[in-house]
Amino acid sequence: MKRTFYTGVAVAALLAGAASAQDLVFPVGEGDFSWDSYTEWAENAPDLSGQTVTVSGPWLQPEDDVFRSAVAYFADATGAQVIYTGSDSFEQQIVIDAEAGSAPNVAVFPQPGLASDMAARGLLHPLPDGMADWVAENYGAGDSWVALGTFEGQDDEEDLYGFFYNVNVKSLVWYNPENFEDFGYEVPETMEELRDLTEQMVADGETPWCIGLGSGAATGWPATDWVEDLMLRTVEPEVYDAWTTNELPFNDPQVVAAIEEFGWFARDDEKVAGGASAVASTDFRDSPDGLFSSPPQCFMHRQASFVPAFFPEDVEFGLNADFFYFPAYEGRDLGSPVLGGGTLMAITDPSDATDALFEFFKLPLAHEISMAQTGFLTPHTGVNLDTYMNDTLRGQGEILVNATTFRFDGSDLMPGGVGAGTFWTGMVDFVGGKDAQQVADEIQASWDALR
Repeated sequence: MKRTFYTGVAVAALLAGAASAQDLVFPVGEGDFSWDSYTEWAENAPDLSGQTVTVSGPWLQPEDDVFRSAVAYFADATGAQVIYTGSDSFEQQIVIDAEAGSAPNVAVFPQPGLASDMAARGLLHPLPDGMADWVAENYGAGDSWVALGTFEGQDDEEDLYGFFYNVNVKSLVWYNPENFEDFGYEVPETMEELRDLTEQMVADGETPWCIGLGSGAATGWPATDWVEDLMLRTVEPEVYDAWTTNELPFNDPQVVAAIEEFGWFARDDEKVAGGASAVASTDFRDSPDGLFSSPPQCFMHRQASFVPAFFPEDVEFGLNADFFYFPAYEGRDLGSPVLGGGTLMAITDPSDATDALFEFFKLPLAHEISMAQTGFLTPHTGVNLDTYMNDTLRGQGEILVNATTFRFDGSDLMPGGVGAGTFWTGMVDFVGGKDAQQVADEIQASWDALR
């Protein structure tokens, strides 16, 4: 049995129709929620009685009920019905429905690629006027979120089509605070300090890192996250963007340098548990275990926010498990970039009630209700961080609102044969000893072959 820090509290399933006061999971006025802005909005909200907003997406339990509990406050204020339907085949179904003219009002996409394709085909509608300016002003790294949700429409004109709601963070380093205290180590705040700490641990006869790339047919993907994070810490965000589209070739010296930077951590027997030869064969689900062994097999593990699901069941956050931001180089002046992912909402069938729902999503409360119940993260700078359901999520929320740049997982934005193919296998070859330039050349060749 493994346990996760992100299991939501039990939430009573709400009716899909218009909510009444007893449906609200948190009574208005109680708790640390941003009630003032909500009640002010609700007093002036349009009367939408008899209207319905349909929403489709990939969320299943418990996320679907949590989402319903959030939009219940919209329904209570406006009288509209919000009907959410979740599906594990959402990405196939939304295209079928949109082509048939039977799309829901709102679609929730797990990443931008499909939304961008549908916008180009005229199957999405731009978000309400002013939404881009609002996101830029009210989201941490706001310009990043505007850029990620901006696509070319059927008329080749760019517009904001995607509003991000519920995101995740990958730029995290997990560690055991008890081990750090026992050995006198301090959490690094810059990449320079992280590298110094890595070398100090080696000098002390300890092993700094646990790294595992094993994942069955998907072996290698954890290394792509490392490279993406290091790209964001060594080049400008625009260069990262060019890399994900191959405007910047994969074998460009800047990319090769980021791969070699990963190698500084992963290809040194003294720096990684089991030695460099064990990196590719260690399953990513087992790789954090070394943080909790006695004596510790390693002291740090770079992985996304989901990794506590694979921690031993007796691990207690704050006592023997914690995380810190995978830091940026102080000397490179690239701010505080964050790598991650997230779901974006887009309009597939516009209506006045749909526009009103997006006005509701601007409110801190629309985020806080979900923050209080499950593993929901938001870059909304107006939310009360105290409403996060635990310290783990609160810390990650702080990283999000303080980010200066946010970028999606680069391999997910690349063609499947590259991002989920040669990039994965190339990283396995690299940790096995192949030269970084040769690996990058081979990945670029695979991209060229797609043309």
